Amino acid sequence: MSDASRLLVVDEAGTGQRLDAWLAAAVPELSRARIQTLIGESRVTLGGHPARASARVRAGQEITLSVPAPLPAEPEPEDIPLAVVYEDEDLLVVDKPAGLVVHPGPGTPRGTLVNALLGQVRDLSGIGGVLRPGIVHRLDKGTSGLLLVAKTDAAHRDLALQFSGRSVEKEYLALVLGVPRARTGAIDAPIGRDPRDRKRMSVSAPRGREARSTFAVVESFDGAALLRVRIHTGRTHQIRVHLSSLGHPVAGDATYGGTRTPSSRAAAARAVLQGLARPALHAARLAFRHPRTGERLSFESALPPDLEGALAALRAAAVAKMDA
Repeated sequence: MSDASRLLVVDEAGTGQRLDAWLAAAVPELSRARIQTLIGESRVTLGGHPARASARVRAGQEITLSVPAPLPAEPEPEDIPLAVVYEDEDLLVVDKPAGLVVHPGPGTPRGTLVNALLGQVRDLSGIGGVLRPGIVHRLDKGTSGLLLVAKTDAAHRDLALQFSGRSVEKEYLALVLGVPRARTGAIDAPIGRDPRDRKRMSVSAPRGREARSTFAVVESFDGAALLRVRIHTGRTHQIRVHLSSLGHPVAGDATYGGTRTPSSRAAAARAVLQGLARPALHAARLAFRHPRTGERLSFESALPPDLEGALAALRAAAVAKMDA
């Protein structure tokens, strides 16, 4: 099923009302909370442009409302290959490939990590709800690497507390455009929804939430660098937003500037960076306390072939340039 779009025109009585309040009255089958969610997902336009829920409407303005098709009540198990790094009666750690969405949502009702888990794991925690069983945290669709899943509600609660208490260690490898001047650094910049594009996050948001990341340069190339990044908070798109704010976006990240023309002097290096099909970001290390035994567990994941191949090509480009 496809999204259902409706065009509405504000009447005289609606002048001065909040956008979400007017829509809730005009479309009574949708709750005000649901409408606010749709606005936050940029599924509502006012006068042809995305608007905030608090925007005041006036008579004659056109509002377009796009409502996604309903998801099934429960995700269906699917036979999707999944790399399980560790599993016991309480939890499992999986190595998510790039391109795999974590849980069902508008536009992605099937083919997600949750569907794969339901096809392979007998029991999952129900705390996350029917669409997010066992999901304690998430990775963006384009990000590969380690992800933790809870199999019992007790494990889910404990792990969630560890994440909120910032005792879980999360380290990523990121290939970025340009080479940072400092070999190490910290980024303390609140992150919130970009007021001009609700699908993006920004360090310039008026009501951003605290966010902290630290990084170290692992290897430098012609117009690029491999960074090891540790996040101390868990904001949406945090690494991608923070590195972009430094002027070093994750290579291949079309949302935050990673597909711009690289500064690489060698054509071969530029070709490598422009040929990336997804953000060059990998969740390489995950460490936490086992929720039942208390043992400190640590897991590492090697770079997948696409990113390892990109690094090899950048190294080869550097050698070719030296020999020229």
